[in-house]
Amino acid sequence: MLRENQSHMPEFLLLGLTSDPKQQGWLFASFLAMYLVNVAGNSVIIAAIQRDARLHTPMYRFLLSSLSLVDICFTSAIVPRMLANMLSKSKKVPFAQCLTQMYFFVAFGITDSFLLGVIAVDRYMAICNPLHYSMTMSPRCYLLLVMVSWVLSHLHSLTHTILMARLSFCGPNVIHHFFCDVQPLLTLSCSDTSINELLAFTEGSFVIMSPFTLIIVSYIFITRAVLRVRSERGRYKVFSTCRSYLIVVALFYGTIIFVYIRPSSTYSVTKDRVVTVIYTVVTPMLNPFIYSLRNKDMKQALKKLVRRVE
Repeated sequence: MLRENQSHMPEFLLLGLTSDPKQQGWLFASFLAMYLVNVAGNSVIIAAIQRDARLHTPMYRFLLSSLSLVDICFTSAIVPRMLANMLSKSKKVPFAQCLTQMYFFVAFGITDSFLLGVIAVDRYMAICNPLHYSMTMSPRCYLLLVMVSWVLSHLHSLTHTILMARLSFCGPNVIHHFFCDVQPLLTLSCSDTSINELLAFTEGSFVIMSPFTLIIVSYIFITRAVLRVRSERGRYKVFSTCRSYLIVVALFYGTIIFVYIRPSSTYSVTKDRVVTVIYTVVTPMLNPFIYSLRNKDMKQALKKLVRRVE
């Protein structure tokens, strides 16, 4: 079936963010800078965790290391191809490469979502149930949660990719986007896409809204617990840390919900293309700053790592 589809639509034209040559230069520089900050920042976090014995705890070794790795992979599935497309006169993308990019984009995006949910649960246990924290959030529990996040995400993405590969693409081949996303591809198909749209709306809603709901509920309980703290300084410290995390969560989930949790008939090329930049490039770039600059242990580990490099 895949070969049959490829005979109808051997390649797509990926237009990118803009077709204006005057804007290509500053867009290329901006996205290259954000990508390098993302890769460098997350790589430094992973290196600091591995080198500092004080950070060899399940929270850092499993959760934060995995989140940093996923952020690198998530952006790497999109930005390098987009940058190469900006420099190339040919905007053609083979069908198989388009599906491959879609697979990794969905897989790493959902993994990121699950891990953010796990971090919220970890913070809830640490703040609201500190006496049971070490027993409940054991290394085995962390490892299991991370593994389940990876496995479910890739199974979800594989299902999308298989269903997409079964569609026929025999009409226009122009993708008005900067990468091969699910919705732009569905709009180009000349087959019945009802099953794909149903999966995207139902299962997609579940894998996105479940972690988001978990985060909201966890931080409601965290807020209640912090408000009981008599020390004003203690309340401010916890809230300042939570505030940065919640800003990233709001950007990530707010933009994803806007793009995906709605009927495909309301899909808007211009609006969705701009909004997608936030959760594919901006939030993965911000995560290293949120989890290092607002964390005393991470600050010390980063300083030690810098001294070793010097």
